[in-house]
Amino acid sequence: MKKIYLLIIILITLSLIGIIVVQIMSIKNALIIKNEQLEQNIQLAVGEVGQEIAEQTSRFPSSGFPKLSPEWPSDQFLKLLKTPTVAQRYTPNQVYDKLKMSLKKHGLKKTNFEFAILNRNSITNNYEMQTLNFSKLLADTARNRTFWFPLSAPSGSIAEGLVADEELWVIVPNVKSFLLESMSWMITGSVLFTLVICTAFFITVRTMLRQKKLSEIKSDFINNMTHEFKTPLATISLAVDALKNDKVWRSKEKMDYFSSIIKDENKRMNKQVETILQAALLDKQEVQLNMKPQHVHEVINRVMDNFRLQMEDKNGKAELSAGAAKDVIEADEVHFTNLLSNLIDNAIKYSKDSGLHIRVCTQNTGNAIRIKIEDNGIGMTKETVNRIFEKFYRAHTGNLHNVKGFGLGLSYVKTMVEAQKGKIKVESTPGKGSTFTLEFPLLR
Repeated sequence: MKKIYLLIIILITLSLIGIIVVQIMSIKNALIIKNEQLEQNIQLAVGEVGQEIAEQTSRFPSSGFPKLSPEWPSDQFLKLLKTPTVAQRYTPNQVYDKLKMSLKKHGLKKTNFEFAILNRNSITNNYEMQTLNFSKLLADTARNRTFWFPLSAPSGSIAEGLVADEELWVIVPNVKSFLLESMSWMITGSVLFTLVICTAFFITVRTMLRQKKLSEIKSDFINNMTHEFKTPLATISLAVDALKNDKVWRSKEKMDYFSSIIKDENKRMNKQVETILQAALLDKQEVQLNMKPQHVHEVINRVMDNFRLQMEDKNGKAELSAGAAKDVIEADEVHFTNLLSNLIDNAIKYSKDSGLHIRVCTQNTGNAIRIKIEDNGIGMTKETVNRIFEKFYRAHTGNLHNVKGFGLGLSYVKTMVEAQKGKIKVESTPGKGSTFTLEFPLLR
């Protein structure tokens, strides 16, 4: 069974890793495609504006050619025929607006950009027109993307050689950030989908482990219950057989002895059944508490008196150190007595063969009373301490079934302590004993 659970968990884990890898690759491929589309659209927008500017600047004035005169030098004639540059024909705002409209036309309305007009014929300053941050962005080629378009006259046209050798340069800053922002919906959806898958994986694995744990608890409970009921039934069966003997039923003393055995074992079975039923009521939260003022010291003395004979059988001793000046709390007398009885009973059950010593101390801490129950028994490991209040959990004592019970006692204790607005914690060292500390608010 354990191998099957492990195999299923491995398969689910591998499936989850595969889904995450596919999601990452899908996002990566989508970013590549989106980047190519972005560059293509920007280049188209820049090309349209550049072509429009080139056509406008390559046109001659509407007045036509000037009248020719033989006396004109050839250089003055060519200078006269030269068309205006982009800076002479357009303002920076006009070029910016053209680029903005063209980018919007290609679905890039929110794209930020800087531009410049480069004139390669100029000797003093190559940039005859540029925006404020163009030079700064041009230096950072790692994060920014540069696009350009030549503004020269078409080959074979009448303006060829007469138009200035100009270029339109456009820089789009932080292209990666822009891509991520434009794909935010897709990335968010993928992340949410991955989180849903991870959550489902976590819930599935936790449910499987819980089912496995419940299966083990169920098996242990059935084994314990079988053992707990088998022993008194066997004892009752032997007592009944003995009562059929002529020598026994003729002797009143022997009849009373075997009858008392049957009665005691019957009480023991009833107590086990009540314990199971009580656990069922606790699960359904149907236990009704009759909260009344209780003197803690009086209840502790009564509980310790009830275990006096058991202590004597183990050559042990129990002492109460009543250090609390105020000991009145609001609690249910029956359940408060039972939870103290369970703690002392456990101290006796899990004690050493001899020299048992149980010490109960009380003290006031603020508006509360603290009760410490210390023993010098076999103690508990760290794992046992962490699980001691779990229902049906029992500390391992080897293959011996020398300590009886269903593992419900301490679970009941914790539930009742919290139901009466108290707190409980345990400290233990293997071979040295355990200390249970309870704290209840004082009755005002």
